[in-house]
Amino acid sequence: MDATLVRETAGDHVDLGELRDSLGFLMRLAQLQVFENYFAALGPYDMRPGEFSVLVVISRNPGIRQGVLANRLMIKRAHITKMVRGLEDQGLVARRIPDEDRRVVELTLTKKGNAFVAERIDVLTTFDRAVPEGMTRKERDQLVHLLHKFLGLTEASA
Repeated sequence: MDATLVRETAGDHVDLGELRDSLGFLMRLAQLQVFENYFAALGPYDMRPGEFSVLVVISRNPGIRQGVLANRLMIKRAHITKMVRGLEDQGLVARRIPDEDRRVVELTLTKKGNAFVAERIDVLTTFDRAVPEGMTRKERDQLVHLLHKFLGLTEASA
């Protein structure tokens, strides 16, 4: 199914009822639109949003514990384990189990993983900083600010 947002015209009005002001519904539609744009812009770079997010966070936090990463990115433990295994199989991530706590898995990027992120981060940043159609730069920045507030992302975690 094509998730591209089609701006409503006079002849195709759909009454959304209570959904029109539903935060969850609106965020889901926004997510679908952002992902559609993401894949259009970054598909050729072979980057899935979740996997690339994991790589970026590991690159910024070498040695991060897998559980901490999963919690911060709100990824279920079973999914993060599978994702990390896949990234490890691609030679992008290295796992380490410290001697002092054998229950923990620490993650770092390999040389190949660091190069993978470095080669693609500018494309991602350019894509993410773009102003969506129908918005001003100020409105885009305000939306990002409000999402930070909604998600509890403080200046310290920036």
